Amino acid sequence: MEIKINAVGFSASSQLEEFIQKKIGKLEKYHDGIVNVEVSLKLEKDDNLENKVVEVIARIKGQDIFASKKAKKFEDAVDELYDVVKRQLVKAKEKEREA
Repeated sequence: MEIKINAVGFSASSQLEEFIQKKIGKLEKYHDGIVNVEVSLKLEKDDNLENKVVEVIARIKGQDIFASKKAKKFEDAVDELYDVVKRQLVKAKEKEREA
């Protein structure tokens, strides 16, 4: 499974990229048909402390799974997204079994 990290308007630290690779890589055990995953990191220009936005698109056979989260730290957003995407992958796998 290929994981592509795209930082918009800044360059992500290697520590952050490693964290994302490790965390998102674990999703593979919930669905074996993941083709690739795109992770976008963005900084919103507002006074809100939760200005770090992370978007995840997991491409599986026949559909894309999308989730987006805002948080104070990119790591927190990735942690939350992991659970959201995991649930969606499990649901997609169950639907495939039923079909």
